[in-house]
Amino acid sequence: MSLRRAATRTRAVFGLAFAQLRRSPGRTALTVFAVMLAVLSVTLLASLGVGVVETGEDGLENAGRDIWISSDPIDPSASGTENPIVGAHGVSADIAERDDVSSASPIAMHDVYIGSDADDLERTSAVGVPQTHDEFGFEEGGGFETELNFSEGEHLDGERPTEPTTEEIVLDPNTAEELDVSVGDTVYLGTSRETARDHEFTVVGIAAYYSQYLGSDAEAVPLTDLQAIAGTSGTDRATFVTASVEDDADADAVGAELDDEYAAYDVRTSDEQVGAMVEEQPLVLASGATLVGLALVGGIVLTVNLFALVAYQQRDELAALRAIGLSRWVLAGTIGAQGLVIGLLGGIVGLAATPLLAIGLNHLASTVAGFESLLQTPPEVYALGLVLAVVVGTIVALVTGWHAGRYARLEQLEG
Repeated sequence: MSLRRAATRTRAVFGLAFAQLRRSPGRTALTVFAVMLAVLSVTLLASLGVGVVETGEDGLENAGRDIWISSDPIDPSASGTENPIVGAHGVSADIAERDDVSSASPIAMHDVYIGSDADDLERTSAVGVPQTHDEFGFEEGGGFETELNFSEGEHLDGERPTEPTTEEIVLDPNTAEELDVSVGDTVYLGTSRETARDHEFTVVGIAAYYSQYLGSDAEAVPLTDLQAIAGTSGTDRATFVTASVEDDADADAVGAELDDEYAAYDVRTSDEQVGAMVEEQPLVLASGATLVGLALVGGIVLTVNLFALVAYQQRDELAALRAIGLSRWVLAGTIGAQGLVIGLLGGIVGLAATPLLAIGLNHLASTVAGFESLLQTPPEVYALGLVLAVVVGTIVALVTGWHAGRYARLEQLEG
């Protein structure tokens, strides 16, 4: 077949396809809408899958720390709340003295009980830190600072406090709403229901800073206070010691040196810490991959059914075209051209609607579950939706058009 003849046949095929689309504008509009829904099912589910996997990574990036020092908990079933790093403030002070480190601080985590009424307590997570900072993104109020300056070695002087001294707390917005408290109110806090009655904390701020990192509601408490109510002041236990390196320092090189110096602990850069979290929580990775897989499979199934229905609805027209001598290849090309046009239009509309719906769903997720930016739409998500709409749509339309041409007979018109 010459190039000129092929071009003529292609123009004829697209001419027939456009004529069919114009002949049934209502059907065309509904088909474009259905393709848009298929694209949205792919882009939104895939965005959710990507978000599930990247939530922990985003949390670590928001934490703004370059080095993470940790260790396996004493009891692996304790979900890390044993706080295995002993003498955490001393370790932090030693690391902070390095010329290539700008700051270092310990972080402790405990499961705690909290409530505005000592007889009505809820279980949540508490993160103990030396102080809050400007990046907390307070919705109300502000933060706190501990009385002792651990970076100057005060953790080594005298006995450590065995009772809370600051007695201030920053609540997650969901916790504040559930407890019906605001800045200035008092809450009870303890590692058990019994000990919570003995410790009253003043709400000084409301922020979801550590909730984004943990993926669940978390309250920020002065580290020394949390150690006091948990009974770990004497051993100065923490879950992590984190450090930020100087701007001109290489985080990988600093991490390697600290790994040699603190061989009893695991020293990781921020990227390595993300990988460790994923390895420790394979269900998170599996959930994200499953969502992406379901999005792709579901979109393909919907597209196949859609264009099979389009071909079936045009059976009389296809039979008429076959009766005047057009080949099955031309009939298949006609349906395939319709698939290309419909897929392109539906894909563009679906991709345009994706960021708007993602914003709305992220707002809903943030309000209900405390997750911000749970749906993430990198360029690969849009590419996946466009490939489904245009490439898969065209191929499926060609195949269904070929099969429909097989049954397009003059007898059908006579029937």
